[in-house]
Amino acid sequence: MARLKGFQELVPVDEALKRFLIEIEFQPKRSTISLEAGLNRVLSEDIVAQLDLPRTDRSAVDGYALKASDTTGASQIKPRILKVVDGESVGKDQAKQIWTGNPLPEGADAVVMLENVKLLRNKVEVWSSATRWENVSKQGEDLRRGSVVVRAGKRLRPQHLGLLAALGMRELRVFEKPKIAVLATGNELAELGTKLQKNQIFDSNRLALMALCVELGAETVNLGIAKDELKQISEKLRIGLEESDAIVTSGGTSVGAPDLVPEAINSLGKPGVIVHGVAMRPGMPTALAIVSGKPILVLPGNPAAAMLGFEVFGRPLVSKLLGLEREESRPVMKARMTKRITVTLGRRNIVRVRVLQQNGEFLAKPVSARGSGLISTMTESNGYVVTPENVEGIEEGEIVLVHLFDRLEVK
Repeated sequence: MARLKGFQELVPVDEALKRFLIEIEFQPKRSTISLEAGLNRVLSEDIVAQLDLPRTDRSAVDGYALKASDTTGASQIKPRILKVVDGESVGKDQAKQIWTGNPLPEGADAVVMLENVKLLRNKVEVWSSATRWENVSKQGEDLRRGSVVVRAGKRLRPQHLGLLAALGMRELRVFEKPKIAVLATGNELAELGTKLQKNQIFDSNRLALMALCVELGAETVNLGIAKDELKQISEKLRIGLEESDAIVTSGGTSVGAPDLVPEAINSLGKPGVIVHGVAMRPGMPTALAIVSGKPILVLPGNPAAAMLGFEVFGRPLVSKLLGLEREESRPVMKARMTKRITVTLGRRNIVRVRVLQQNGEFLAKPVSARGSGLISTMTESNGYVVTPENVEGIEEGEIVLVHLFDRLEVK
């Protein structure tokens, strides 16, 4: 009956997250993979350039390589006429035809573009004056040998792979993907593909939370559904601790009689639950725990509260397990709120919004400031606004910072 009295104290979000992350002692393992398999993987060691880029001075345009001093005063009215040569070097009053990316011939220190010359058999008229190293990519201009190209803890994007290929790399040292076990709890939950019984609903949280983990680059372990029975929940959690690096659960974390997940966690090891009840809305019943050195994120059963709770605690957790140098937050942008909304004072509120571009302006239309059980509010919105604990609302027309999780709508 003690649970039915409600939460006696709510922990501020920042303090709860700090308590949680500082307890995690996870050290990601390292492995070697091919460059082709490197997309979205996280580097486990700095990459140092083993050669200059470009390797030699090279032309940045199609044209003629020559000595800049030979073009002084050149114009269409008074062109300079140079002899065209085809060797590995150019001398005074000589020029060699060259294409973009070709190494500069010895003796040349500039390139004149094709549109500024006229070819006359074995000679060329130069119509413009060139400065030294004009239209030339100097050796090491892009990267110097010995410089750090990409640092450990960086997620590799396509542009990184292209750069590493240019350096001749074929293999990478990366952190292995962490395994996140995901468990749903509740007597009311039914598996997809089964026939719904009276008072049952299909389990949606588990699939959504697994997708959020995979989106960040983790692997998942599906722990299925546990009924509201202490023994069954404990056994599922025990399996998760054996097979994964962290656990995410939904449901069974409030203060009602069937909410047994925190109790099950505490029965499995120390320190157990370190935070239960966070000053945020939605997601107040969220609990954070550590068992056998492994983190457990306990999210509410309401769909929106579970997904938004993952945004607040799951993203930094998975970022840490991935070995990222810092948490990867959602892209953010400024937009104007289309209507006034009130929020709960003393709690960090996460307001779902739909951002659209209209008449050259970005507008944020509130979808719902409440409604944590309405899963459609997550599909109708494409971002969310976070309000601090010390404000009571957002005024119509106020400029807000939106965290985007889907594309913008343009009208």
